[in-house]
Amino acid sequence: MIKIGDFARLSQVTIPALRHYEDIGLLKPISVDSATGYRYYSVSQLPRLNRILALKDLGFTLQQIENVLNGGLTLDELRGMLKLKHAEVEQQLATEQTRLDRIAARLKQIEQEDGMSEFEVALKTVSPMLVASCTVTIPTNDQVSDFLGRAFAEVGNHITANDAKWVGPCGAFWHQGSEVLENEVAEAVIPIDHMIPGTASVQVYEVPATQVASVVHHGAFDSLPQMHRALHEWMEINQYQTVGSYREFYHNTQDRENSVIEVQYPVSRT
Repeated sequence: MIKIGDFARLSQVTIPALRHYEDIGLLKPISVDSATGYRYYSVSQLPRLNRILALKDLGFTLQQIENVLNGGLTLDELRGMLKLKHAEVEQQLATEQTRLDRIAARLKQIEQEDGMSEFEVALKTVSPMLVASCTVTIPTNDQVSDFLGRAFAEVGNHITANDAKWVGPCGAFWHQGSEVLENEVAEAVIPIDHMIPGTASVQVYEVPATQVASVVHHGAFDSLPQMHRALHEWMEINQYQTVGSYREFYHNTQDRENSVIEVQYPVSRT
């Protein structure tokens, strides 16, 4: 018999790890001295411990390892677990490769611009969002404030009349490219807390979760063209494409020269 400290040195596993394996029933000592509490192991347990370490190295959790060793899994069940783990690791590798590509693109951008960009682009997944909206066609870009202002007022009145609450900043969904400045089709959108009836002019629906490239800027509304340009440059460098209407969210618009604006483009990897 081997004391736990000697067994730990022999197996290159820490004593706390051995105690944890004992606690969860994964590897129990062959004997525990009732007087001293000393734990004793046997060299015959090394193959089991080595299997634990091998499965752990493959990425299995201790609970999964316990199922493999103590659960009497069939060969087909074990094969299925390994195939699933293989798929998980492949996905992790793909995710990290995408991250590596973004890092390389950022380095290239810094070298080209000789500094940090004023407009940082973040890739994120936004949660589903229940909204009330009103769609308008804006003849010319200098009329955006008037048309969207009236649309927001109509949506806000409808929300209030139906005892719903705003649960986020108002925004606009634009159904053409940012370069279009005439006859722009836009939705004035307000997130709400629960489903309410719509009308002929106010639609209520859930915006599904989606991956977006996002820029948030604190400053004047005049910065919007630069924000869009930064997003398009980021998508080109990082090989993403738009997959839906771009969105603008107005977190603080009471002072047009000191606003907080977010622009989002739903994207997918090309």
